[in-house]
Amino acid sequence: MERPQMSQPNRVYLYAEFQNSAPFTKAIWGDANPAMQTVPGLRSKTWLSGLNTQSVGGFYEFDSVENARAYAEGMLAGFAKAAGASLTVKLFDGDVVAEASRGMSSPYYAD
Repeated sequence: MERPQMSQPNRVYLYAEFQNSAPFTKAIWGDANPAMQTVPGLRSKTWLSGLNTQSVGGFYEFDSVENARAYAEGMLAGFAKAAGASLTVKLFDGDVVAEASRGMSSPYYAD
């Protein structure tokens, strides 16, 4: 019996965190931002800096699962390796949560 094909979301969120401790300074994002602006399918990134841990991470929006995975397995993994940091990545379906997010005035669903 064949499984029905699931439709791919048009809005994919990626959460990433580097397990390291570094103050959030321009040294962290200064070189990364221009490089990330060339990533296929990346719509936005919100930088994150852990309270009391100074872990570095981000919340990203992509246009597809494929582009989000390619970034996580490519450039993002490369950043982690260069920093000597462990990396945690999670992908989320942004389409299925759209109505609930609009009900909470999420800026990602203002369109």
